[in-house]
Amino acid sequence: MNPSKGKSTTGLPNKDLEVSDAGHKQLKPTKQPSQAQQHRVQRWSSERPQPTSAQDWLAEETPVALCYNGVCHLVMMVTPDYLEDFALGFSLSEGILESPGQLYGIDIEVHEQGIEVNLEIAARQALALKAQKRNLTGRTGCGLCGTDSLEHANRQPDPVAPTEPVTDEAIQQALSQLNQHQPMQQLTGAFHGAAWCNRDGEIQLLREDVGRHNALDKLLGALAVDGFDPQQGFVLISSRASYEMVQKTASAGISQLVAVSAPTALAVRLAEQTGVRLTGFARDGSHVHYCPPCL
Repeated sequence: MNPSKGKSTTGLPNKDLEVSDAGHKQLKPTKQPSQAQQHRVQRWSSERPQPTSAQDWLAEETPVALCYNGVCHLVMMVTPDYLEDFALGFSLSEGILESPGQLYGIDIEVHEQGIEVNLEIAARQALALKAQKRNLTGRTGCGLCGTDSLEHANRQPDPVAPTEPVTDEAIQQALSQLNQHQPMQQLTGAFHGAAWCNRDGEIQLLREDVGRHNALDKLLGALAVDGFDPQQGFVLISSRASYEMVQKTASAGISQLVAVSAPTALAVRLAEQTGVRLTGFARDGSHVHYCPPCL
């Protein structure tokens, strides 16, 4: 293998970025991104009985190995961008790290077979990770990947600090902005998005990935670097609200999670236990509050 080393925000050398008005890095959709590749296809429709040839965009997913203090512990299938955000967010939301300060450095190596993300972490956290015996391969965005015990799979975060719920109007405002902040979803139709929204419903930051858990981990990692206040907003996700999505949200101290699709029963129970306000089926003009059950 001939790895190339780097510490870019993407882990790849040729990603085009621009800075938005809010100061966050955004993908330029007019140039070919590293997150997608073109592919020739044949299109068929009932209105045109003869297939037509066209170019389409396919989402990229790459094996990404997370290695801690020189030992690789798990491999996830991830969209190859914002890998520093992903590595930090995953490490925090899975309880490997208790705070961003326990991460001393990140180095990325790009190989032909995939990408290695090497994290230097505090010795105490590395010893605890070794004791968990995490050494599994994960599918795309698998929420329980790398977990080798029922105890760890059912890990319950501390209750979040109580805050005033955001208004229904703020939820609808954030929802109305979601598509315009997801250039890769518009390009390929294969990306999930996770957005941090302020209490007025304005999207402040969004990360995309082919895996919904990965998108949320990337968002949480970016927010941790910025030193955000979890009481000053909520998370909006373009997917269903599974148990792991609530678990990761609560682990960051965020008190409200809004999902475009349905929650699972286990997700609702965890939200009740941790104090996370959980909203699902967020669509234009309507949404459903699941937790707390009576508003």
